[in-house]
Amino acid sequence: MGIKETNFNFTGQEKVYNGKVRDVYFLEDDLLVMVASDRISAFDHILPAAIPFKGQVLNQVATKFLKATECIVPNWLIDTPDPNVAIGYRCEPIMLEMVIRGYLTGHAWRLYNAGERIICGVTMPEGMKEHDKFPEPIVTPATKAEEGHDEDISKEEIIAQGIVDKETFNQLEVYTRALFEKGTQIAAEKELILVDTKYEFGMRNGTLTLMDEIHTPDSSRYFYADGYAERQANNEPQKQLSKEFVREWLMENNFMGKDGQSMPAIPEEFVQLITSRYIELFEKVTGSEFIKSNQEDIGDRIFNNVEAFLEKRNS
Repeated sequence: MGIKETNFNFTGQEKVYNGKVRDVYFLEDDLLVMVASDRISAFDHILPAAIPFKGQVLNQVATKFLKATECIVPNWLIDTPDPNVAIGYRCEPIMLEMVIRGYLTGHAWRLYNAGERIICGVTMPEGMKEHDKFPEPIVTPATKAEEGHDEDISKEEIIAQGIVDKETFNQLEVYTRALFEKGTQIAAEKELILVDTKYEFGMRNGTLTLMDEIHTPDSSRYFYADGYAERQANNEPQKQLSKEFVREWLMENNFMGKDGQSMPAIPEEFVQLITSRYIELFEKVTGSEFIKSNQEDIGDRIFNNVEAFLEKRNS
């Protein structure tokens, strides 16, 4: 069960791009049909098992936050005609991930614990421990690789390499901080902490436009707010809602995506655990019950819903 791969031929289709998680169909009139599959990736590798309902969770969480932040920055989304599908405008992507971190966790902590104090040109304070809050959120961009690993990059390197100019980067940073502040506020209302996340932007008709997903469990990390301070004081692990537990399981099974390492087989019980964690995050973040979509003939369902949208749009 679950969507491992797609192979649609929609009306007006020009080409398709298969990402790690999403399959992106390029249509006439500068439209994109983005199908959220049930693939899951970690350490820039796709795991061999599909995770039922994962794509639906991603699509519906992203939709909620795109609509909640369209007053901050224009975004690409037009409609979501299917639980696993978002349709929006084609943009010219900026090959950066605008990562913002409110807490010393994950990749930043691994660098810090190894003795590093500078990440992407930003200095991290001395005397911090894992999961401590930064004095203020830090922006730590990464290059967006077509294949292989994304790489940390500083503002100065971005400008020097001509990825974007200084003015554009400054606007990207303003948007990134405003989006993170809004996401933090929404999370706090649900007794969650938005720990870190990433945003992707592009240009549409000369305007910076927010693309892809935002504030999902694939792109973001959440802590439970209740008990956070006590757990920090007692040096206990934080209670997380994110994909980090998948990375941790892989590391325990000797896989971090490095040369010579083999992806472990994924037991069915772990697949079910991932599904339950994603649904838990959906319900916690949105405050709504997760309604599982019909899993019979998923391909036909998606195709028919997209075609109905296109027919209505063109009529």
